Amino acid sequence: MGIEKWVAAVSLALFVMFVGEMLSIYIFMTDVPETFEFGLEFDANPKILQFISIGVAPAGLMAGLSYLMARRYGSKPIGYLIIAGGVVMLIGMAYTFTLVDKIEDHFLSDMVTFTPILFMVLSIPVMVVGASLLKIKIKRQKKEYY
Repeated sequence: MGIEKWVAAVSLALFVMFVGEMLSIYIFMTDVPETFEFGLEFDANPKILQFISIGVAPAGLMAGLSYLMARRYGSKPIGYLIIAGGVVMLIGMAYTFTLVDKIEDHFLSDMVTFTPILFMVLSIPVMVVGASLLKIKIKRQKKEYY
């Protein structure tokens, strides 16, 4: 397996990790334990920025890198891995957006509200880039007969 396939697989894993992180924090904000509210303060904005910088930013870079490495010859497995990363992010962020209505009011902020929408929109170009790899055909060299 070429390095570009491994990079695409890592990209998919990072997309899955980002969705898991976002779901964990949003589920926490919907059902905060009663013991947590006394004396402890929680702000979701720094955690969301941390999850973006740890999960989706490197995932996007890895997807772009694997695309750049495979764009000359095209690769269906790499294209499918990149598309799968976009689909995972789209479905995960759609489910995360459904949790926004259930979040307690003192945790709501603009970042909490708009981050799932932003990454649902950003998952579409990721899928388009992956699909473009499926269309590229390997060009054969012309045989020269002497």
